[in-house]
Amino acid sequence: MTQCTAVIEVDTTIDKGRWTSFQTATVLICGLVTLIDGFDAQSIGFVAPVLAKHWGVGPAAFGPVFSASLVGMMIGALSLGPIADRFGRKVAAILAITFIGIFTLASAKCTSVESLMVVRLLTGIGLGGALPNCVALSGEYAPARWRATAIGAMFCGFPLGAMLGGLLSARIIPAFGWESVFYVGGSIPLILIPILAAILPESIRYLVVRRKEPKRILNLLRKIAPEVQATESSTFAVREHTGAGVAISELFSHGRLVGTLMLWISVFANILLYYFLINWLPLLLQQAGLSLSNAILLTALLNFGGIVGTIVFARSLDRAGNSRILTWAFLGCTVFTVMLGYAGANVPMLVVAVFLAGFCANGALNNLSAVAANLYPTNVRATGIGWALGFGRVGSIMGPMIGTWLLLAKVELAHLFTIIAIPSLFAAVAMYVLNMRSPETETPPVSDTVRTADI
Repeated sequence: MTQCTAVIEVDTTIDKGRWTSFQTATVLICGLVTLIDGFDAQSIGFVAPVLAKHWGVGPAAFGPVFSASLVGMMIGALSLGPIADRFGRKVAAILAITFIGIFTLASAKCTSVESLMVVRLLTGIGLGGALPNCVALSGEYAPARWRATAIGAMFCGFPLGAMLGGLLSARIIPAFGWESVFYVGGSIPLILIPILAAILPESIRYLVVRRKEPKRILNLLRKIAPEVQATESSTFAVREHTGAGVAISELFSHGRLVGTLMLWISVFANILLYYFLINWLPLLLQQAGLSLSNAILLTALLNFGGIVGTIVFARSLDRAGNSRILTWAFLGCTVFTVMLGYAGANVPMLVVAVFLAGFCANGALNNLSAVAANLYPTNVRATGIGWALGFGRVGSIMGPMIGTWLLLAKVELAHLFTIIAIPSLFAAVAMYVLNMRSPETETPPVSDTVRTADI
């Protein structure tokens, strides 16, 4: 259907339009960024058992290293989200990838736990800043009926990268040493930078809201919806409610208070558990009697479960139009995490428990970003996603540290996994409340005010 009008609502055109090859390419590019993010975020977990022996330190010594990386992720999520809302998703994404590449390479040159802590902190800034921008960009180019699926598919890059990292690490660490993991993880992002600069599109909604480069908006619109007739005299607009800037108060305004708080609690609790698992699982499985290679492969299975769970939950979100399924996912995560502790060295039981724990934990976590993308308008979307993930990073910092305390206290594995499963119950309650919230916490309805970019 051809649209002949002087005012073209870009967000309405995208939301009601068809899925195009241009949108597929955009999601795939963002997925490649998150794949690198996942590989580098998980890499320290694969290397830690080897470094513990090489440097003559106990496993508990790596708790601060894990947490340093996660502090950096929190800084990156909180800072690069607002940067993206002010200067563009593309600029922030390239900046994040640059941090990842440079400081992952630097990790290979570390000679002590202390130096590794500093470098992983700086790497974390890039890791934490990449995800909010990829989520925002994928969501802003997806039709409404496919938004959760697009974000979920993009987010599959993270567990896929972590899984591929596990498979690769199991091969190259024995052959080339622990440094090889960081050489691979650092080189690929630097190679990707000029590719992103050339082909990653800026968010068209961002360009309209910020009244930037109208000819660029026109070119992007023709790729998304070639049937829409736009001319030099057209005016582009978005009709969603948008504030004047990227003030953090926007996250709590216009009836978004309850939604924001419940989202933050869910992300916090889920990330606490998930980062405990990806950081400590290789070491804990070794402690249970498995070889290093088998421990790494089982951790890769955790991430494969996350990929499957992400797609399953994403399609459920799009079809149901709400996030009730995530409440059940968090309850399942609780059960299967407890099951991990009672599996011991029983490999068949471990395979089932690890896969299903990843299916629920990582699958739900990745789709919380889709919930966030639907909760916030364009002008604060990257900020909203970034602050949700940033608040969640507090949980990710606590997860590895809790592991350190439990190991130092010599808590039995069964009790250890039971304790660490408790946050999933809080996430389930928060998600239940979010879904029972009153309608005013939804993203505000269409406003009479439009933000425009005139050609």
